[in-house]
Formats: sequence, C-alpha cells, structure tokens
Amino acid sequence: MTQFDLIKEIAKYGLENDQERLLHVLNDLIEHSKKTKKINFALQLQSLIKEGLRAQQTSGLVKVGSAKHLLREEDQEVNDLVIEKLTSDYSFDDLVCSSETKDELGFFVQEHRGSEMLKQYNLPIANKILFSGPSGCGKTLASYVLAGELEKMMIVINLGAIVSSRLGETSKNLAKLFRRAAAEECIILLDEFDSLGKIRDYSQDHGEMKRVVNTILQLFDYLPQESIVIAATNQAEMIDTALIRRFDMWIKLELPDEKEIKELIFKTLEKSPFKLKDNNELSQIINSCKGLSFFTIQKTLVNSIKRSLFESYNANEPFKAIDLSIWKTLINQEIKLQIKG
Repeated sequence: MTQFDLIKEIAKYGLENDQERLLHVLNDLIEHSKKTKKINFALQLQSLIKEGLRAQQTSGLVKVGSAKHLLREEDQEVNDLVIEKLTSDYSFDDLVCSSETKDELGFFVQEHRGSEMLKQYNLPIANKILFSGPSGCGKTLASYVLAGELEKMMIVINLGAIVSSRLGETSKNLAKLFRRAAAEECIILLDEFDSLGKIRDYSQDHGEMKRVVNTILQLFDYLPQESIVIAATNQAEMIDTALIRRFDMWIKLELPDEKEIKELIFKTLEKSPFKLKDNNELSQIINSCKGLSFFTIQKTLVNSIKRSLFESYNANEPFKAIDLSIWKTLINQEIKLQIKG
C-alpha cells in the first residue's frame, strides 16, 4: 500500500470515527515512513498518537481529586518543564570530535541497537550519559547525534523550572519528568545539569540538596533501559560525586585541536558553494583558531561568508571565494573578547 492509499484510509476512518481502524492505519503509516527513511515524521506521528491517547484517557468531565484529574494536572505540569520536544536528523558524520569520543558514542549506540542480545545474557544496557566540557564544544550536538542515530524523540528540559525553592518540589518535578520519559521511551536532555546545585543558594535547609540527589539516584536506578538520560554541564566539579558515579558514561568534550579545526571547516563548507582560495593563509587562520570553541570557529566562518557575499554584491561583482581577511578580523575579535572575559 502506498503512502497516498494510507492517507486516504486515515481520512476515511477519521471521518467515520472508527478509532480502532484509524490507529491500525496510522501504525501502518509509521512503519511505511520508517522503511522509506522518513524517520523524523514517523517519530513525530508516534508521539502525537501517544499524546492523543493519553489526553483521551483524561478527557471529559472528571472529578477534582480523582486519578484522571491528577493525571491531567501532572501532564500539564510536565509540559511546563519541557523547553522543546524534537527529533533529529544528525548522525556521526555531523560530529567533529576525537576518535576516542566517537568510539565511545558509537559503542553507546551499538548497545541500544543490540539490546535484545544483551537482554538474553541479562546484561545491563547503558542509558545514562554525562557530557562535560567548555561551552561550544559539542555537548548539545552530540546529544542530537545520539537522538538521530537511535531514532528516538528527545525532550529538552527546563532545569530552571524544575529547581524550586519550595521544600520537596524539586524532587517531585524530577519524578514527574522521569515518569513521562519512561512512558514514551524517549531521551531526556538535562542541559546545565550543574544548576541543580544552585538549590543551595536559596534553601537554608542543606538537607534539601541531599534529598534531590537521592531522588535522582533512585530515578536513575529505576529508569527503563529503553529510555535515555543525557546530562550536559560546563562545571562537572559542581555535581555531586555520587551522581557522577551513576552515569554509565562520562565523556569530556574538549576544545578542538588543529586536526579537528580543519575537519570542522571542511565539514561546514563541503555541501555549500563557498570555497577558500588561499591555503597558506588558511593555515594561519587554523593556527589562530586554537583555543576557540567549535561553535565560535563555525560562527566566525559563517559570518565571514555572509560579509564576503555582501561585499561582492555591493561591488556588483560575482562571488568568487570567502574573503579570508574578513574571517581573520572576526577571529581576532573573538580572541579579544575571551581575553576580556
């Protein structure tokens, strides 16, 4: 059956209000989309069905305080904790990092792809990973790559909304979030994970931080192996050591070396019409980029492309190549900002 046939059946059963057949055809469309490499569409459709069925269970008039009323309330509270819910097209080809890091991430993916074999031998599946390192060094991108490679929905969490000054609220917020993740078998991305430590700033009861840490430890222990937690931090030293030990993997992402800077530049340009013309000058630029993050280097490159384009346009000349003098100026500006910072 073609995609168009499936869409016609979806319209037919939807108009006839035949939910059983409608869900059957929707699942056929999900499988068809996966086979035709429309993974993101399939994941989004799966998520819509789950959310629709969940909302249906709690729809209509419900008694305040009833189980359904509490479930609906919790759904809304969890939604308030989520910044974004997304699918990813990123793969390992998009990631620039050390070969050791890529091997570790590859093994993490391999464990989930081979989970059935591991279960046969009662072996645990790694599902908790911590990324640490300076800003702009690929922690978020690495998370998107894992989501893309594993073809899983990812929810990005607002840790600022989770951390509460009210006694016990932070632990409750975390528990609600993990329940949702377990139900949807998705990836939770906890960015700025060290911000959980900020609870010390506005709680006179230092036992509250211990309660939060204990809650996370328990949630980690009972997290279904099909669900994944990714935590990212610029300040790993602020995280409780007991928490760090619970992660199956701790991957430290560093500033790029010369080889990685060159790889980043060519990956940025390989699918574009923009070229570099002076290899000798490029070597100088690569050298001056040392000490800058992946994000900063790519930002200066993209901005130099845009400014070079405008220069050619304003001069009524055809665009030939990126003006490396513009790029050097932008890099020097970033270096000066770092020194001032």
